[in-house]
Amino acid sequence: MAEPIPIAAVVLSHNEAANLPRCLRALRDCAEIVVVDDGSTDDSRRVAGECGARVVEHPFDSFADQRNWAMASAGLRNDWALHLDADEVMTPAALEEIRRRLPTLSSGSAGFLARKVMLGQKWLRFSADYPVFVPRLIHRQGPRYAMRGHGETLASPPAAAVYFTEPLLHYNFSKGWAEWRARHLRYAAAEAARIRSGAAAVSGRALFAKDRSIRRAALRTLSYRLPGRPALRFLYAYLLKLGFLDGREGWIFCRAMASYERMIDAALRQPAESRNP
Repeated sequence: MAEPIPIAAVVLSHNEAANLPRCLRALRDCAEIVVVDDGSTDDSRRVAGECGARVVEHPFDSFADQRNWAMASAGLRNDWALHLDADEVMTPAALEEIRRRLPTLSSGSAGFLARKVMLGQKWLRFSADYPVFVPRLIHRQGPRYAMRGHGETLASPPAAAVYFTEPLLHYNFSKGWAEWRARHLRYAAAEAARIRSGAAAVSGRALFAKDRSIRRAALRTLSYRLPGRPALRFLYAYLLKLGFLDGREGWIFCRAMASYERMIDAALRQPAESRNP
């Protein structure tokens, strides 16, 4: 039997009892599994414990703050942390690639994994713009996270950006469309706040960066200056990126992402007094 992979898998949770079993059972080869729970009122804590995870509770402020807190204060026994959300699932191949490459990484490095966005059991190979890489394997003494809109990125460039070949699976719609809409209304508000603050200014250097994730973020920032963005987002994903090849699920996903752009537009139009009750 192979030795456990010497990493701490850190999973963020808030009322994720339905998602945790699939996420946590896929991590059984990790030396340590820690669930950072934000006061769940369902069975998340019990389910996590039954799946072999150690549960710690910490109020959620942002994805970046929660992941940073886990590395500093959750009592991790291993130096490397693999950061996941409860609706993400590591494949055996992805974990084995981490096992194989981990000894070659310096503490200042960051491991980037691509996510396969799933709608049901369908991989949205085209419409979700695969591969989009996210920094998820971080040394406890290495880089820290910072928020950019509703998503997190690294606060400063790592000593080395290491891109893994094997992806993880992202079941972004696993809690139903009502939850998806409620979550994306919050994301839209955060994105609108970022735009108003000036943090979404376009950088020419970023547009031509070697790092694909930096280029993608810069292009998205540039898109905020375009009229008819919801329709453009649909056409980009469904036609230019061949989302129609994903079939019915691709059509549904592309329409959903166009609706997200409309949420951002609505948040930007919201009067200041209603934004700050």
